[in-house]
Amino acid sequence: METVPRTLLRDRAYAAIRDAIVAGEIAPGAAVRDADLAERLGLSRAPVREAFARLVDEGLLESKPQSYTRVTPVVAAEVRDAAAVVGAMHELVTRVAVPRLFAADVEVMREANERFTGAVRAGDVDAALSADDALHDVLVRAAGNRAAAATIARYTPLIRRLERRRFGEGGTCRSAGLHGRLIEACAGGDVDGAVRVTAEIWHTLADLADPEDLADLAESEDLADLVGPENPAAGRPSDRPA
Repeated sequence: METVPRTLLRDRAYAAIRDAIVAGEIAPGAAVRDADLAERLGLSRAPVREAFARLVDEGLLESKPQSYTRVTPVVAAEVRDAAAVVGAMHELVTRVAVPRLFAADVEVMREANERFTGAVRAGDVDAALSADDALHDVLVRAAGNRAAAATIARYTPLIRRLERRRFGEGGTCRSAGLHGRLIEACAGGDVDGAVRVTAEIWHTLADLADPEDLADLAESEDLADLVGPENPAAGRPSDRPA
């Protein structure tokens, strides 16, 4: 049996802890300990420490040497800043991607929006956010801008924590109607229209960051099962242009 490369162990620890923080399984303010999480994940402490360092750099953890490592609070200004950056990157990739889309790409977006709508109606936050990612990832992949994709991946988790909370309070995450407008603009090759709708989507998210509403996030030490299957990124299908 081949050993698992160290980089994969580090990435596994990072993804598991990040996802638990975003999902609220490790709540804002909760202390995290490398030994505890290493045991839960079935890993040594080294890859967990490496994951901690990355999560501190990305703003999901804060650490004081020889004292504590804990989940950062959900800060309104930081959420708005992240939404502004991620939104700008999505506008960039949308502008580049729309002329490159094929009919199959547009169909993937339509199917993702159908899943999104159904998940919102069912109150399934995980399925809704997964479908939302699938829809927008079509444009990210088509654009082929690795720097933009990396920036989106880095800052989106900060926004997801707020989206999940809003969804749990009866919100509807992003509007399926906005998604529909975006898809129609993409299908029609309307670059400017697609960029405008993309900007509207992300401005709506930034508006969710109300400082008063964020102040009462409860703290908890609870930690559910961290390890789950990853969703491999699918390649962009080839078909006739839309």
